[in-house]
Parts: sequence; C-alpha cells; structure tokens
Amino acid sequence: MISRRLSRVLFAAPLALTIGLAACGSGDDSSTDDAATGGGSSAGFPVTIEHALGETTIEDTPTRVVAWGWGSADAAIALDVVPVAIPFQSYGGDANGVLPWIAEKLDETGAEVPTVLPDAQEPPFDEIAAADPDLILAVYSGIDQEQYDLLSQIAPTVAYPGEAWATPWRDLITTVGTALGKSDEAQALLDDIAARIATKAEENPQLAGKSVAMVWDSAGTFYVYKEADPRVEFALDLGMTGAPSVNDLGTDESTFYFTISYEQLDQLTSDVLVSFATTQEEQNAFLSSQAAQTMPQIQSGAVASLVGAEFIASVSPPTALSVTWGLDEYVAALAEAADKVDAAS
Repeated sequence: MISRRLSRVLFAAPLALTIGLAACGSGDDSSTDDAATGGGSSAGFPVTIEHALGETTIEDTPTRVVAWGWGSADAAIALDVVPVAIPFQSYGGDANGVLPWIAEKLDETGAEVPTVLPDAQEPPFDEIAAADPDLILAVYSGIDQEQYDLLSQIAPTVAYPGEAWATPWRDLITTVGTALGKSDEAQALLDDIAARIATKAEENPQLAGKSVAMVWDSAGTFYVYKEADPRVEFALDLGMTGAPSVNDLGTDESTFYFTISYEQLDQLTSDVLVSFATTQEEQNAFLSSQAAQTMPQIQSGAVASLVGAEFIASVSPPTALSVTWGLDEYVAALAEAADKVDAAS
C-alpha cells in the first residue's frame, strides 16, 4: 500500500494530489453515480456499488467503518463518520501515522483518534478483523483480487472503480458518501470545496491565464507533472493554464508525469514554475544548480517553492479534508510567483 501510494505522492500524484476539481477534480462524476444503486434517498439501504474487483452490497447504515489506502478515512470523517480504524500514513503523517488534517478535524469535533493500523504495504487482515467492521473502504488503494476477497470475508469492501491508486478524489468522496448513505452530504461537501476554490481564484486574479509547469528534482531524476495530475488540475481550477512546453516535452511513461534530462530544462518554459521538495535543503540544491539556472522562470524569480512532506501529501492527491487544509499556502505561493511575471512584463 505505502510504496505505490508514496510513489504517486513523490512522482505522479494521488495522491495522492490522485487529487480535476470542477471545481476541483476529475470532472465527470457519472461513473460513480451510475455504479451506485439503492433506495431513493441518500440514506437508502441496501445499496450496491460496482468497482474494479466486483460489486459490494451494503445492507444497512454502516456504524463500524475501517478505511484502507488513501483518502477514504478523510472522506468519511468529513462526512461525520469517524472510522474505527485508519491506515498508518508514513509520508506526511506524525509519529503515529496520523495526517495533520485528520488530527485537526478530530480535535475540532472532539472525537478520539481511531485505531491506526500497522504500517504495511498489504492490508493487515488480523488487525482489520479485530476492529470488527461492518464496512471496509479501500476506494483509493492497491488491493488486488485476492486481498479484496479476503477483506470481503471480514466485511463488505468497496474497492477502486478503475485502476489501483488512481481514483479521482471527487469520485472517492462520492463513492464514500454512497457507501455511508450520505450522498447528499457528499455533494454538499464537494460544492463547498468548489466554492472555496472559486473564491480564492477571484481573490487572486493575477493567476488567470498564467501558464504553469510543476516539477520535482528528486535523487538525480527530474519529474514534470502532466495536466492529469491532481496538483496541476488544482492550479488550472484557479484560472491558470497548462504550459505548452509540458505537452511538447511529454512522454507516455505515465498518465501523471514524465521525466526529462537536465540538459532539457531550458526548454521547459512557462510563466510560473512550481517546484516541490520534501526539505528546504533539497529545494535549495535544485534552485541553485547549474541546470536550474538555465530556466527562464528561475532567472526571473517566478517560482513557487512548495516544501514539506505534509504540504505535498495534502495535494498528492487531495482529499476531502486536505484540499482546503493547505489552500491558503498553496494559492499564496502561486500568486507571489505570478506577481513576479506581471512585474517583469
């Protein structure tokens, strides 16, 4: 679980952020809506949800939910259902594996932190069974058919609708809402997030029309994120545009990212460059490198430097709780870089 999810955070993301927002997200929710059938009301049970590993029928309102993978715990908590067990998150989580936006939401509502499952790549079946769940949410995860079948022997299990580790975060919220009997609340949550992002776009008109390229220089490999990546989608929802150079240089090695050589960095042109790094030392090393100095965005100072595991995890891909957790910081960094473009023109 963690190795694939972490690779999405570091190189593809989402997250991470597996994280378009139509406000902020993947666009069309019809696949999730069409996959869910049940009673006429948002709380109507039984409900059946189709997914990549089968179909899951939930007979009644779940009261003991276990979350596995990324984002399902966040969506449940945002919908006022605190799981009895949540996954350990090594990247961005605290010493106990709890992500900051989850900890803050639980503290805000006075709820106790759920049992944190062991830090493992595969579902810890014994610990999940010990939590006595009546629903297991693995909507953004990497479970395979065998693991799904074993989990389903413990409790009804909802897997991802398409590819592993690739569920659009808006679809994740919709699916979790359906599974919990909270479809209306899930849509209201999405509408609220969309409104908050739209407000940020209105407050920062300098972002409108600015082209953006997003990158990560990591361990000698230079990653460039495509428009399908959730963190790029987020910027586009704020009114920015994808840099044509990203499409010109892009390859098919991944849906979400590609790599280029350091000799090509001068060809990656855009109004604004967004550079991710886990530590400030890592960021400083990139920005001061000879290869980076060939980039026109760095020469002009139009760089949004986004540093820290927590912040990167929050958008890689975004979740029901994290998408607004780092919103102010994210937009402020983009706006400051966009101001440099305006000042130079």
